[in-house]
Amino acid sequence: MAFREKLLTVPPPIEVAGRYVKRYHVTADPDGIAAEVRDAAYRILPTLLPDPDGTPPATFVVLHRGGDTGAYLNVYSWVWDNVLHFRGAAAGQPVLGCPDTDPTHFVPTDRPWIGCVWELPPLLHERDAWVRHLLAPDTPDLTAYLADALPAGTTGDRS
Repeated sequence: MAFREKLLTVPPPIEVAGRYVKRYHVTADPDGIAAEVRDAAYRILPTLLPDPDGTPPATFVVLHRGGDTGAYLNVYSWVWDNVLHFRGAAAGQPVLGCPDTDPTHFVPTDRPWIGCVWELPPLLHERDAWVRHLLAPDTPDLTAYLADALPAGTTGDRS
């Protein structure tokens, strides 16, 4: 089967455990990610966040519903002023240590993988947005950073 880009949606940011979380959802399903999968992913999210270190408390996540039984939550948190802290969780994918094929049964993963080709597009945008709004200005603007999201569309074909 030929490679195809997936759909990317951008729900509004939320606050979780004292951090502001920008959200990206990836799926091939035009109806989006099922509510039960989304809700299960966000229930495990607090366990994947780093402790505060004085860096503005910002995180972005990529929630990806695979084409099989798998669902993946990639959590990227800004720490140490300009560094991304990564933690991930997966559901429904036994090869990643999931206990079953239930896409709502998320467990933390210990793999050093940071994302697949469909999950990576937000990384460049978020790097540039962090520099633009937090590192380059004389006065950092977390609110502007939170409002600056990669536009919804597809995971690729953005040139």
